[in-house]
Amino acid sequence: EVCKRIRDHISCPILFLTARIEDTDKVNGFAVGGDDYIVKPFSLMELEARVCAHLRREARHNFEAQVKFSGDLTIDYSERCLFFGDKRVGLAKKEFDIVELLSQNPGQVFDKERIYERIWGYDSEGDSSVVAEHIRRIRTKIAAYTDRVYIETVWGCGYKWLK
Repeated sequence: EVCKRIRDHISCPILFLTARIEDTDKVNGFAVGGDDYIVKPFSLMELEARVCAHLRREARHNFEAQVKFSGDLTIDYSERCLFFGDKRVGLAKKEFDIVELLSQNPGQVFDKERIYERIWGYDSEGDSSVVAEHIRRIRTKIAAYTDRVYIETVWGCGYKWLK
């Protein structure tokens, strides 16, 4: 349950440090979302080496994911730009933030409240209804270049980026 809650909010390696040595314990640790399972006793050098290896792997993954292609659509996350072919789509900061959130989690449904909290922050003094307006503007800007739908409304639930 803890792994799932962590995965719902952040992307980071999860390492189990435990005295449980049974294969079923290890398999369960990986099954619930763990990235590594380190059994006691272990040296601090081994722990440091494993943590560094996971961080390197995470950095490679993040570097590879700086640009995403989907048909004629290109999303450059490092430059915070959206392109159709060689034409740049002008998105406002919050619009790109929404595209980034949804496109990096294709197929996952986000309700308006969750999008609002992720983009504007938990302590923001606004209303999640602003999300629908931003989604409408994003769709209009994308529709100027293609008929393909990238952001789908899941009625009664929220929005998702189509794979």
